[in-house]
Amino acid sequence: MISRADVEELHQWVRGPVLLPDEDGFAEEVAGFNLAAVHHPDVVAGVVDTADVVAVMQWAAAHHEPVGVQSTGHGADQPMEGGLLVTTHRMQELEVDPRRRTARIGAGVRWRRVIDAVAPHGLAVLNGSASDAGAVGYTLGGGLPVLGRVFGFAADHLLCLEVVTPDGRLRHVDARHEPELFALLRGGKGNLGLVTSMTLDLVPLEELYGGGIFYPGADAQEVLSAFSRWAPTLPEQASTSVALRWMPHDPTVPEQLHKQMLVHLRFCWVGPQDEGARVLAPMREVARPVLDLAGPMDYRDIDQVHMDATEPGLYVLTGEFLREFDAAAVMTLLQRAGPGSRCPLPEVGIRLMGGAFTRTDGIQDAVSGRDAAFFLELIGWLAPHVAEATPRALAEILQAMAPWSTGRAFVNMHGVPGGESEHARAWSEEVYARLVRAKALYDPDNLLRFQHVVGQER
Repeated sequence: MISRADVEELHQWVRGPVLLPDEDGFAEEVAGFNLAAVHHPDVVAGVVDTADVVAVMQWAAAHHEPVGVQSTGHGADQPMEGGLLVTTHRMQELEVDPRRRTARIGAGVRWRRVIDAVAPHGLAVLNGSASDAGAVGYTLGGGLPVLGRVFGFAADHLLCLEVVTPDGRLRHVDARHEPELFALLRGGKGNLGLVTSMTLDLVPLEELYGGGIFYPGADAQEVLSAFSRWAPTLPEQASTSVALRWMPHDPTVPEQLHKQMLVHLRFCWVGPQDEGARVLAPMREVARPVLDLAGPMDYRDIDQVHMDATEPGLYVLTGEFLREFDAAAVMTLLQRAGPGSRCPLPEVGIRLMGGAFTRTDGIQDAVSGRDAAFFLELIGWLAPHVAEATPRALAEILQAMAPWSTGRAFVNMHGVPGGESEHARAWSEEVYARLVRAKALYDPDNLLRFQHVVGQER
């Protein structure tokens, strides 16, 4: 246990707040978006800048104290018990260079702030379906952007990183400076250090057509079957996914969608709106929509494509990369999660991969999924009335869809507990071996031992 004398010493080392469990503000400081992973550290330190991070890591190394990191808590999978939690949400550095098309982003910045800063310049970032998530943690896990088939994974756009390794050393890494560390941070998550800032290249975005179309749940078989035939034919200017969704009573959701199972088609087209409408037309003819919201878009409205939950809740996310999504896969998924299945999951989705997801920039990385055709995304709810049924439903769907799986998971969406062999599925065998070697080099005492950790059995 950490003594009060140790905590007083930490107070002397950092500018941000340092709190013990019995102190005012502790619960608020450790809280995150996913309420299913409530942390119970021995102490929490709210860092305000890079100097604070260096000091915290040096203190942790000197005291052999394990360290966890949280910005927004969207990616929290497992509760942290004991140790030192470092919260980075106060690190709000954001510098945009429209001429060079780059953005330097601090560890606590959310995508929403970046989107709003770059959009007036005709530029965009490779954020995911929820702009409220933290940019750095999302990118370190690879990132599955809404426009990923056009521009690739978010990690593909990383130019350089500032990272404090567990020895308390601040390192500036890119493709030329410590290239192996840089490569493994591009998709390897937070196993090797605490990133204080990243610099991304931005993408030009002049025209965008997209949004969501909602169909009655009763038409799920027709819509998913049509999607399985239509999606693989799309040019890479198109990004799309489809989901079986139980729509909540939420002020952000149109009232006519409340409290019913629907099929939600998500679509984005980078290019002229008439071309986007033409490409989407076959899906509009499959069934009569409950609501069609697809049309010309401003990128600042990108959250309207997926309409993700905006309030903290008891979530669990997991999934699998798939080799294909054929007629047999459609029927299998509908049996487990379609109308009449009594599936407790609020969302079961299929995302089209391919396009720019398959390409690299020639720089090594740790991203998985480049060889996949689709991604199966499962969102569970752990409220008391479904807490027992949800894990069972997740396992049953994953098992049922195993014949179509590549065998690989995605680290940002791999919230099911498991040992080292399960965690290793987020990467290829070669990348995982490199991550384990780097973990032994940069973190020999395994200080960063929370969340999706590599090398647990070493």
